[in-house]
Amino acid sequence: MNTRKLAISLAATVMIMGCTNQKPETGAGYIAPSDIKIENGIMTPETLLSFGRLSDPQLSPDGRWILYGVSYTSIEENRSCRNLFIQEVSKGEEGLAFGDKIQLTKDGKSVSNARWSLDGKNIYFAQGGQIWKAAFNVTGGNPSLGERTKLSDVEAGIGEFSLSPDQAQVVYTSEIPGNVKTPKDFDPALDKAKAYVTEDLMYRHWDHWTTERPQAYVAPLVEGQMITAENSLNILDDGAGKYEFPLEPYGGLEQLSWSPDGTKVAYSCKKTETGKEYAFSTDTEIYIYNIVTGETVRVPMDGGYDTDPVWSPDGAYVAWLSMARNGYEADQTRLFIAAVGAGSGQSDGQASIKVSDIREITAGFKYNVESPVWSADSKSIYFSALTEGLKAIYKVDSSTGGLVRITPDDAWYDFGSPFAVVEGTLLTSYTSMEFPTELVAVNEEDGSFSRISDENGHILGQLEACNIEERWINTVDGKKMLTWVLFPPKFDSTKVYPAIEIFLGGPQGTLSQGWSYRWNYRLMASQGYIVILPNRRGTTAFGQEWCEEISGDYIGLNMQDYLCAANELKKEPYVGKLAGCGASYGGYSVYYLAGIHGDTYDCFIAHAGIFDERYMYYETEEMWFPNWDNGGLTEYSYTPGQMGPKGDGKTFGGIQQAGSPWSDAPKAKRHYSNSPAANVTKWHTPILCIHGMKDFRIPYDQGMAAFNTAQMMGVPSKLIVFPEENHWILQPQNALFWHRSYFDWLERWCK
Repeated sequence: MNTRKLAISLAATVMIMGCTNQKPETGAGYIAPSDIKIENGIMTPETLLSFGRLSDPQLSPDGRWILYGVSYTSIEENRSCRNLFIQEVSKGEEGLAFGDKIQLTKDGKSVSNARWSLDGKNIYFAQGGQIWKAAFNVTGGNPSLGERTKLSDVEAGIGEFSLSPDQAQVVYTSEIPGNVKTPKDFDPALDKAKAYVTEDLMYRHWDHWTTERPQAYVAPLVEGQMITAENSLNILDDGAGKYEFPLEPYGGLEQLSWSPDGTKVAYSCKKTETGKEYAFSTDTEIYIYNIVTGETVRVPMDGGYDTDPVWSPDGAYVAWLSMARNGYEADQTRLFIAAVGAGSGQSDGQASIKVSDIREITAGFKYNVESPVWSADSKSIYFSALTEGLKAIYKVDSSTGGLVRITPDDAWYDFGSPFAVVEGTLLTSYTSMEFPTELVAVNEEDGSFSRISDENGHILGQLEACNIEERWINTVDGKKMLTWVLFPPKFDSTKVYPAIEIFLGGPQGTLSQGWSYRWNYRLMASQGYIVILPNRRGTTAFGQEWCEEISGDYIGLNMQDYLCAANELKKEPYVGKLAGCGASYGGYSVYYLAGIHGDTYDCFIAHAGIFDERYMYYETEEMWFPNWDNGGLTEYSYTPGQMGPKGDGKTFGGIQQAGSPWSDAPKAKRHYSNSPAANVTKWHTPILCIHGMKDFRIPYDQGMAAFNTAQMMGVPSKLIVFPEENHWILQPQNALFWHRSYFDWLERWCK
């Protein structure tokens, strides 16, 4: 076992220039930054909810201002509200300097998607489901927003928008009726009846019934002309609204990119024609839509996810992220580029689109690429990647594939891709287990970095620091597993502390230096617990081989990885009672380990966990996931037009269901016969089961079944169900109750 320790410091170099702020008007319902006072230095759930959440930074065209939004939370009002801020950027002999934050809006309704005008004199933004514009004024050094103008009146509302490079056009997202119907669709007089009607799969997704479907529209952005549904054009090239953009439930306008000349849009879409095909496929493709001609061309890839298209500044190439295998959502994410030029022309004389020279430029890179960003000269691409438990920034040459790591490998932070590059300085964001997202400037030449923003310094400065340790623990098959260990404030190795081992969800994911408002490890440590974070089999920051060792083997080596970490840490004299806690697949891990752990753990907490894999297959929504991960490991295939059973019990409409409960694939049979529900007679450890009723990924009856079983086995147990929450607990008061219940249970059984 190798051990390396680090005391995380929040100190950062922030150069202040000073600027007087002209205060914006305060709107009704405005939520101000928290002024929480922490007397004893201990972080609490209330502290967690008091942090400002910084997002979506944008550099002004002249490079002078960074515009971003911050959300603040009111526990009393049970909501959050986002407003706009800026920081000034100046260039000096020692590099860039950054001023204090200046608040631009104090609205009681969230302001989002803020973008600069080309001349930097206006800011466009979304609010209340429409697009607005406000003048950006700097008078006597006092930045402020002027009168606001409403630019759209789309009855269905606007979600996000993206301005064309010349800002003569805008692409926006909106909703149309989906494939699930309600009684009033059949009889308008039944407007008070409540029912959902479907004849196909994917009738619900994540936390909603698919009564609506997101679409993308392009519209002219003309002074004095309102954007409406009537002057907007659907770009999805189907005319019937049978496709969706962006891809639910996580996708946004990072799935779309304008060409520099504003004539084309590249976007990612899964253009499937049936609910069953959609439910089993991950085959999204990159499409290029010609605004002038209406022509759409597909970048021919096939396979799995193709996402995040980004146009090069010279307009010659599109870059995107690609997975090779259809039906496998955790395949390696690679970086591709393709040349885009004019074709042979069409009958109307307009040039068609030609896609050529498709190639991977990160071949040999064993990690997953995230968030590509072109360099200004179109010769290189920046991206971030989770690498051995840390998210780093890389740069790759688009011609040679030559790749360099920019951020240092001993910087224990998660860095995002740059939102701007100024004279060799990357402007980006970073986070760690010790602090939420802040803006940071990274020197491209040597990787050194300094803090730009300090959104939460007034809160973090009141907290006692925690130390973190990096351990590489031996697994049962002789491999090394990165395990982070977070210690309580003022840790004393001569004393004994209770511990929490975190079982990761996903199951593919990574325990890195990220910050979470749901499972916050600093908060756990601050309550007096040692927090153990094993990057077991299936985590994504250690190469594809390590990642894939979990698919079809939920009950195998990754469970032994957890036990290895637990047993290794329990050798330490300062580790006392141990809890095992996890969400989603982490909840599955709780339910499974409850039947096999012996006396390793003293209590369990499962949030949104899978209890009965067989029944879970029948009730979840994204069928590609269990079809692959439950042991099928068979690539998806679909034959259009075959809509009935083929008679062999393994396919439906040509969809191979080798990971189904009725499959005769050996891994699938092993998987289902060893579901957590199969070991309940061995349960004896106190367990808390938590679930949201709007969780359609892992429906809440899984949590109820686990609790009912624990009760019938005579195991001390507790059930908490949130009727208005999904896979996550998002409403502030619900989140506060969640955290209090979590720590109450740990207090009862581990202290």
